[in-house]
Amino acid sequence: MATPPKTVSYADRPWTKRYDKGVPASLTYPKVPLHQFLQDTARRLPGSTSLITTAKLPVLGRQAAELTFADLERTSDAIAAALVDMGLKKGDRVAIVMPNCAAFAMCFYGILKAGGVVAATNPTYPPDKMQYQLNDCDAEFVFTLSLFYEGLKKLQAQTKVKHMIVTSIKEYLPPVAKILFTLAKEKKEGHRVDALKPGDYWFQDILRLYSGRKVNVAVGPEDNALFQYTGGTTGVSKAAMAQHKALVANMFQLSSFLDAFGVPGEKDMCLGAIPMFHVYGLVVALSLSVYRGSKLVLVPNARDINEVIECIDHFKPTLFPGVPALYNAINNHPRVKAGEIDLRSLRFCISGSAPLPSSTKNEFERISGASVREGFGMSEAPTATHVNPPLGENRTNSIGVPLPDMEMKIVSLDDGVTEVPVGEPGELLMHGPNLMIGYHGMPTETSNVLRDLGGKKWLYTGDIARMDEDGYFYIVDRKKDMALIGGFNVYPTVVEDLIKNHPAVLEVGVAAISHPDKPGQEALKAWVVLKPGQSATEKDIIDFCAQKLAPYEVPRRVSFIAELPKTIVGKTLRRELVRMETEGQKPA
Repeated sequence: MATPPKTVSYADRPWTKRYDKGVPASLTYPKVPLHQFLQDTARRLPGSTSLITTAKLPVLGRQAAELTFADLERTSDAIAAALVDMGLKKGDRVAIVMPNCAAFAMCFYGILKAGGVVAATNPTYPPDKMQYQLNDCDAEFVFTLSLFYEGLKKLQAQTKVKHMIVTSIKEYLPPVAKILFTLAKEKKEGHRVDALKPGDYWFQDILRLYSGRKVNVAVGPEDNALFQYTGGTTGVSKAAMAQHKALVANMFQLSSFLDAFGVPGEKDMCLGAIPMFHVYGLVVALSLSVYRGSKLVLVPNARDINEVIECIDHFKPTLFPGVPALYNAINNHPRVKAGEIDLRSLRFCISGSAPLPSSTKNEFERISGASVREGFGMSEAPTATHVNPPLGENRTNSIGVPLPDMEMKIVSLDDGVTEVPVGEPGELLMHGPNLMIGYHGMPTETSNVLRDLGGKKWLYTGDIARMDEDGYFYIVDRKKDMALIGGFNVYPTVVEDLIKNHPAVLEVGVAAISHPDKPGQEALKAWVVLKPGQSATEKDIIDFCAQKLAPYEVPRRVSFIAELPKTIVGKTLRRELVRMETEGQKPA
């Protein structure tokens, strides 16, 4: 009798066989703090460009101002010295309330050098959410832009904040752009602050006063580096606590995949459009660029698609970490469609935060010539855990393979322990050197997602996934978003992926709502954004779905809306759609 072929198991880590040539299955991680790599790069490439700030001017066109790695090292040293002098103690949290700008990078590394913990937040948050995060992390210091200063001052009495260090978005603009901004926009758009309140400091004064100063704070790999707040779309926002060693590990894991290209880091330029107050932008754009010695073009607002495409056309970046909504917006931009924008400099693009439709991927690859590889990551494992190999097989609708040293298993949705057979869906669990140590001040929530299995700490992701025989992973849906329709499990992502293929559809969100005719039961609804100039009816969408989905998977209700509610990194807020439906509101 022939011996039956061995069945692949998660413990076999079959994905390592799919790595590009030269990418190891395991890495050695230096036991140093994250900011050590800025110091190393500044010594190796002191005069090389690190950060590029840009502005488009009338007549003169697009201008740029550059800061070197030596500049970033010097300014972050001064910030660290100022924080220590003002009383910052090792382990204290410091808030950064800024979009992508040169000052953000300086503050990030300065806080780490001082032994502080970075708590970056979205500067456009409403006051109650901003106040919650400042209080939750016990921040006594806040770095912010002048645009947000007055709003933060209104909250200060309800927080522990003692000092604000304030800069202007104009400070690192090209010289002529800085002058024009001062004359035409600073006061009109709310950036001008005539005087700071007692206890607050101008950023530039800090840099001048502490220029040339260094600190000698002993920061180790197991010290906390980051409080990364989750989106809070399903409840209270939680601060995932990451140690220096977790961020160092993830940086090395990602870099090992990029090394497959054989291109030295200093030859690369990254487009920094993903917000750095989100862990995706913080690690994949900022930290990785600093470690590899790459240039980083700063884009403060990724929703300004004109700015994004012009930066690509002008600066010719080679790397572009993005999200599906951003790639889709570029694909459909009139200037891109007209062939006015050159995207051909791009070599490698990573897409994360949401499922990447094959139509979006294929079109972006066609117009740019770049390879778009879908990946996956979490604030709780900052940040990347999977990606399709840069040179290897790029599987459609797959988040790719786990990075070096990552272990994965998929377990039953019923008991959360029993491994399901390869190919079947269940909850994705992961173990690796980049996991958080828990949620700040939330022991119950921490114990729910970090559990001991077989002597190892596993992160329960809350994502329903499956693995194929070769070790490629596929996200089916969020566990909390799974719908029960007529006794069957339905995954909204599967339905969304199909509707996105309708020729008239630009974007779509699908979620379960309370059944209008059957109390206690759920019904599936689709919210559709049409492409400009296209039309479709509810019946068109339903009939389109009925051709390829089971009857219970077909949404029987469709609304056409102008825009889907999304997180700052482009993830559709399904629960916001449901809330609006329940409250009788129509999304914008």
